[in-house]
Amino acid sequence: MKTTRKTSDSRERDLRLALARIQRGRAHTGESKVTIAAVAREAGVSTALIHNHYPNVAEAVREAQGRSSRAQRDVKHQDLIAEREKNKLLRQELEELRLKTADLASINEVLMAELRALKARSGDLKIVALSSHKT
Repeated sequence: MKTTRKTSDSRERDLRLALARIQRGRAHTGESKVTIAAVAREAGVSTALIHNHYPNVAEAVREAQGRSSRAQRDVKHQDLIAEREKNKLLRQELEELRLKTADLASINEVLMAELRALKARSGDLKIVALSSHKT
């Protein structure tokens, strides 16, 4: 017993017609929700056949669902670009803060050295404090 198989083009046309019937509410199987499984049942094939041999049909189903993988990829790519820009700005801010910290540490060391010198002078008995009264 020999069975004839449909050509790839014929099968793809059947799948697209099944998708169109479901979208218009005229499915033979009573399907109302557009899914790959519903299209497969409507066309009388397995979901694996759609996924493995008809990726364009699977993409058409996702687009009908509003979940196009291309659209999702584009959104994620835009999010990635935005996050990279934020990361770049944060790295610049970090470098600026490191430079400021180094400057402040240097100023702090100078002030501490001056304070030690002043404390050493104040302990010397030969130094007399002058009043700062102006008359």
